[in-house]
Amino acid sequence: MAAKTTQTSKSAKSYDGFTDDEREAMKERAKELKSAKARGKAADGEADLLAKVAEMTDEDRVLAEGIHALVKKVAPDLTAKTWYGMPAYARDGKVVFFFQSAAKFKARYATLGFNDAASLDDGDMWPTAFALTTLTPEVEARIEALIKKATA
Repeated sequence: MAAKTTQTSKSAKSYDGFTDDEREAMKERAKELKSAKARGKAADGEADLLAKVAEMTDEDRVLAEGIHALVKKVAPDLTAKTWYGMPAYARDGKVVFFFQSAAKFKARYATLGFNDAASLDDGDMWPTAFALTTLTPEVEARIEALIKKATA
């Protein structure tokens, strides 16, 4: 009978319920909070958002830049910031929605996600995240409508 082998890889030893990508996102959030505190609450996080967008892969960057342009057009009153290292848009300090690049968690598509501060309620069940692969005029129109509804 063969002896049992034990896993000796670093990931097996250090697994604590979070992936490396999730731990990195939490570290980014901690940095964001420290940075915001140091700058003061009135500071605009748009420069941080644009810096994160610039770091993205070409495909994700095109999507993030397109969403940012739509936000500026449709809801210029929202505050641009980063949230767990992702571009996000807030009102009164609460994140309304965010863009998660495909590369962020090694997914096959990017995501446009909405938090509970978004007014998307529709009965007893409604979507709060949308897969995003390309920005066509039709997709842009749907995103504009979602942003308008979320910020109504």
